[in-house]
Amino acid sequence: MLPACRTEGKTETCPPFALAPSDVEGFLHELRNFHDAFRSCFPRRESREHLFRYMVGLLSPLERESIEPMALEVEGGNVRAMQRFVRDDRWDEAQMRHIYHQLVYEDMGAPAGVVIVDESGFPKKGKDSVGVARQYCGTLGKVENCQVGVFAAYASPHGYALVDQQLFLPEPWFTEVYAERRTKCQVPQSLAFQTKPQLAGTMVRALFQERVLPFKYVVADCLYGNSADFLAAVEACWGVTYLVAIPADTRCWLHGPVMETHAYRYRGKARTKRVVRPADGHPPTVEMIAKRLPETFWYRRTVSEGTQGPIVYEFTKRQVTLCREGMPDRAVWLVLKRTVGAEPSYWYYISNALLSTRLPTFVWLSSVRWAIEQSFEAKTELGMDHYE
Repeated sequence: MLPACRTEGKTETCPPFALAPSDVEGFLHELRNFHDAFRSCFPRRESREHLFRYMVGLLSPLERESIEPMALEVEGGNVRAMQRFVRDDRWDEAQMRHIYHQLVYEDMGAPAGVVIVDESGFPKKGKDSVGVARQYCGTLGKVENCQVGVFAAYASPHGYALVDQQLFLPEPWFTEVYAERRTKCQVPQSLAFQTKPQLAGTMVRALFQERVLPFKYVVADCLYGNSADFLAAVEACWGVTYLVAIPADTRCWLHGPVMETHAYRYRGKARTKRVVRPADGHPPTVEMIAKRLPETFWYRRTVSEGTQGPIVYEFTKRQVTLCREGMPDRAVWLVLKRTVGAEPSYWYYISNALLSTRLPTFVWLSSVRWAIEQSFEAKTELGMDHYE
């Protein structure tokens, strides 16, 4: 039995999204007001109206929410005109994003806001869409022909919403084999290949520098937690704390390694370099650390209320020094999470939080990622896999 001090703790989550039929009565009027907020982003009235019809079409009960069925369904719709709007019209995307962030701030902004980063796939049968290729699609859980986007969501005690996105272009798209397709899809010539963590890091920095949405935390899965580029991007945002998942085979030192000066000769000259003492040269993996910890170091906490009762995990934290390419990297919190039972499953996180950070903060952050996953569930409802 665990003592009460290690089993009690309040549940801290974002409010779940709940929508009743009565909430959407008169929704078209509300949609028009929302649309009007972006009036300054379009130089032509016709473009603004096409956008409104496009939005109405995405929210319609149509089975296929591509341009033609939407244009035939909405009042005033014209297939050719709406296709030209999507293909050729210009609008101020930066201004549109800025206005949207202000709207999100008004509804759910909070000093301790959280930015959540994740990617999502869009299965595609053809080869004409920009960025489409055979790659891992999280939606399907396998490698398939698809597009992949990297997304940022914002969450606070007042709610959550998607706030930014970048299309991931696989590296082959930047080869000569894809030159004709890049031209056809109007890919800017100045665009260079970026990994998903690099795209995510750019989005986090942009949100921080914009200073419209206040946030104190960033959370992400192990694709980003294992990326030095992403961690450096977040660390460049002064005062922001990350909690990111890492792979089970990540190595670290529970006590900083002892460094020694090693003398050697190179091209006839005497040189020295700092190396890890041989006895410290093989630090344990985070999986080994987790499984060796005594029961007395684990704390049981409720992370949310599920449909069948409280969802409970056990947590603990340790200060460690990460190992990268055999050398000490950064000192971080190692946060460990496991299921309750005889044969637990484990999850591993690192954080640059202050030494004074208490365990409940990590427990809360470890459960926030569901907000972006909930946002992704609306993809098919909004025809995000049907667009042209």
